Amino acid sequence: MRRVIVESPYKARWFWQRWRNRQYARMCLRDCIDRGEAPFASHLLYTQYGVLRDSDPVERERGIAAGLAWGEIADATVVYEDHGITSGMWRGIEAAKNAGRPVERRLINGTQR
Repeated sequence: MRRVIVESPYKARWFWQRWRNRQYARMCLRDCIDRGEAPFASHLLYTQYGVLRDSDPVERERGIAAGLAWGEIADATVVYEDHGITSGMWRGIEAAKNAGRPVERRLINGTQR
């Protein structure tokens, strides 16, 4: 099974936007699993209550660093861009490119660029 790092928007100013981004990230995970992949979305895992606070810049950086560390063993990074590409997503894309890991751009409807 191919291991992929999922990049999708997370950080948002308003609660409803964060809710939408979490729902979208779950859809991205499902899309990966439907493709026969083993996805990892650190932004969903590390921002759960009691783990790290995305609103705290220090904790946000720690979470991003932990997610990037997992990328070292991934086969690819998949970028879901229906809602655009955020600064955090660009960091993941750049890390993948620097590591020589393939980056695939996707839309949730299953198309790929």
